[in-house]
Amino acid sequence: MTGTARSVGVEEELMLVGHDGNPVPRARDVLDSAEPADGPLEHELMEEQLETATPPLTTLEEIATAIREGRAGAQAAADRHGARIAALGTSPLVFDGTTVDKLRYLSARAEFGLTAREQLTSGCHVHVAVADDTEGVAVLDRIGPWLAPLLALSVNSPYWTGVDSGYASFRSQVWSRWHTAGPTRRFGTPEAYHAAVESLLATGTILDEGMIYFDARLSARYPTVEIRVADVCLSADTATLLAALARGLVETAARAADSPAPDVPVEILRTALWRAGRSGLSGDLVDPRTWRPAPAHDVVGALVDHVRDALVDLGDLDAVTELLGGLWSGGDGASRQRSWAAEADGDLAVVARRAADATLE
Repeated sequence: MTGTARSVGVEEELMLVGHDGNPVPRARDVLDSAEPADGPLEHELMEEQLETATPPLTTLEEIATAIREGRAGAQAAADRHGARIAALGTSPLVFDGTTVDKLRYLSARAEFGLTAREQLTSGCHVHVAVADDTEGVAVLDRIGPWLAPLLALSVNSPYWTGVDSGYASFRSQVWSRWHTAGPTRRFGTPEAYHAAVESLLATGTILDEGMIYFDARLSARYPTVEIRVADVCLSADTATLLAALARGLVETAARAADSPAPDVPVEILRTALWRAGRSGLSGDLVDPRTWRPAPAHDVVGALVDHVRDALVDLGDLDAVTELLGGLWSGGDGASRQRSWAAEADGDLAVVARRAADATLE
């Protein structure tokens, strides 16, 4: 694609919680009574979740506004049923997930057991436009090393079933139980990518193509690369930052399509993602330039340097710099949740309620 900014769409999975902070299974009721002004809302696997989606947009200002409008619309719909939305990657409190009463979801619950029953996890998926599958696969082959830093920026799920998991993103651990989730090898051509998808379908171990849960994939519905690695971000500002950097990565990769793609072993990519989910911005990350540990601040800086030309051309660099500054000063979602828990003497209901407040800030 040349001559225009790539469009971006952001999908956010949001938790439905009661005023006591506990997850509540009200998605069907919320969706049944939703009004056009609430914006596009969809089911997820669990009744305790909603998904919002922005339209394809090109300016960062439009994207930021649409993310906030999506959250506000979801809250307006949830208000009618005594619920709140909370941008939480996992519930801080113990939960009994309620599978949505649709054949596909019930089939997943029956086939995948505890993996499906415990999937009350919320992510953020960024769609970035590509010209065609050839460009899309060229992008997928080049962005893999930089997906772990994106996860580190988004970490927002330190608690699991009422305890501190020790991870900044425990969602990424729970999500990795799916056998099609995670990083991918270098494909080289669209034919190789689609052959890989067909081979997975042929094993009979997934229900359909919608269960191709790669950290980044060609969308089956839109002409986009879909980057799926991130937790849902506590702050709308962080979600905007994620969208800007994702587009920067796609643009940078597309411009390098005539150069050899890095051939990084999947086990190294997976390990870098584990490190990002474990410590987020609070410790070392695996530096994609060296595959050695480096402070998170340095690795995030390297990510910005990697996409700098694209950010400058898109007019996004100043906004990204400002949004990053706010994230460094205010803390990532996981550190904010832990701070709230400490202030409340470990009362995780307070964490859930404060997350609901922060979702709409």
